[in-house]
Amino acid sequence: MRISSIPQLYRHINRWREIVAVLSRYGLAEWINRLGPEFAKDFLKAPGGTAIARHAWETRLRLAFSELGPTFIKLGQFLSTRPDMVGVTLAGELQRLQTDVTADPPEVVVQALVLEFGHPIEEAFSHFEEYPIASASIGQVHRARLKTGEEVVVKVQHAGIERKVSVDLDILSGLAQIAERIPEFANYRPVAMAAEFRRVFRDELDFTREARNMQQFARELASNPTVHIPRCYAEWTTSRVLTMEFVDGIKLIETDRLAEAGLDLEEIARRGATLYLDMIFDKSFYHADPHPGNALVMPGNVIALLDFGMVGRIDERLQSDIEEMLLAVMNQDPEYLTSIITRVGSIPAEFDRAALSVEVADFVSLYANQSLDQFDLSGALNDLTEMIRRYHISLPARIAMLIKVLVTLEGTSRLLSPRFSLAELMRPYRRQMILRRLSPGRKLRKMRRFYAQLEYLVELLPRSLVEILEQVQSGQFDVHLDHRGLEPSVNRLVAGMLASALFLGSSLLVSQDVPPLLGDLWLFGRISLISEISLPGVIGVGLSIVFGLRLWRAISKSGHLDRRH
Repeated sequence: MRISSIPQLYRHINRWREIVAVLSRYGLAEWINRLGPEFAKDFLKAPGGTAIARHAWETRLRLAFSELGPTFIKLGQFLSTRPDMVGVTLAGELQRLQTDVTADPPEVVVQALVLEFGHPIEEAFSHFEEYPIASASIGQVHRARLKTGEEVVVKVQHAGIERKVSVDLDILSGLAQIAERIPEFANYRPVAMAAEFRRVFRDELDFTREARNMQQFARELASNPTVHIPRCYAEWTTSRVLTMEFVDGIKLIETDRLAEAGLDLEEIARRGATLYLDMIFDKSFYHADPHPGNALVMPGNVIALLDFGMVGRIDERLQSDIEEMLLAVMNQDPEYLTSIITRVGSIPAEFDRAALSVEVADFVSLYANQSLDQFDLSGALNDLTEMIRRYHISLPARIAMLIKVLVTLEGTSRLLSPRFSLAELMRPYRRQMILRRLSPGRKLRKMRRFYAQLEYLVELLPRSLVEILEQVQSGQFDVHLDHRGLEPSVNRLVAGMLASALFLGSSLLVSQDVPPLLGDLWLFGRISLISEISLPGVIGVGLSIVFGLRLWRAISKSGHLDRRH
């Protein structure tokens, strides 16, 4: 595939040039770091003024994504949910992506609100602060007061963000098409991943989806007094503007302030983790970004959740897969865990199951003997993910996201209480998992789905057989064969046959003295060197030898007739 055959790249040539320039600069820093003299490492600077070459390559990639803007920041955050593909170290680094950007001027924000509401902002707010309290990659947040007196925050999308994102998504789609042709990346299905990222990012650009998520969480958690979900004001919410209740509290990341306020950090950690485990295992609908900056602590150790742009949903099949994986680890059953991984994940063509089984057995023996109060769940999940990545197994996106949530949840909880153990808190859910798997209602639902699929197959099969027989009788039945990876072999076979045919035909021309003939050539007086030989035959023999040597060289370089160069 030629780059010129991908319209997304040359249609947005200016942005493409900018992306290449930034990535090249950070790639040059890698070369300087490895080969350059010590003083040269300070030549290239990141926007913050730090020397690029002084950072690890994972940090350089994070800095490059930050410099490239909102789409690449979100791409980094999206990849951070896929440690099974990018590795645990890079995924952890990409989680640190900062989204602070320059805010839009007040007049631009006011104009956007007027366009979205269809009337002056004075009709909605008795007070609106023109300067934001925060500005992230997609939008900025302003404090305001409604006409009815409620204190609110208003999140307004940046001007022109949709156009910028559309261009970058087009370019990423083009790059994914190139990556799809590279064998090392093909197993990770880059085109499908780019399409998934496009869908996720488009959803985040629609603030009405976040509003609906908030409303659903408020309904699901209404009976839980330890959590507070901010109220969303739907009448002042559009696809580009989100108006929600202002929550006054202390961020989880501000542990010193929490301690000064006399709050129980260990109780907060336990409540927060229990809240997430209830959402995951009971509600099957959870907040997918348990970062300490996305939660506030209110008086009474009440936790308020923020930022509902990223949520996870668990259907019954996914829940069953997750429960089986956790139970296999808890029951110290490496063979069963191996079978689950190979069944759930996407397996590459050259897969060594025996080697994976050995590594899984080592993994289970390492973690199964730890007591629950000392069990390092995030370490176990990271090791499991890294092992899966080494074997190029691609997990479903929802399982990878859930693993990332559990790892982040334990890290956030230990920020508050270093002795916290998420595995110990999960003890009651183990019994709940077993009871749910043995539930008659669950068995009945499985039987109902199986019966529905069987009924559909019984209805479909006779009709399909009749159609095939009718096509055979009418002579319209075709069998299409798709030969993959045979092109090099076929090309070399044809080249060898042509060279052989040319040599044989030319040999006949020489043996039959087919004119025009070469005249006698004399050397050292009377010694005949060439006499009466067919000129076309000589040329043909020469060409066939050249073709044969070229084909032999190509085969020697590859070692296999069916391998591409």
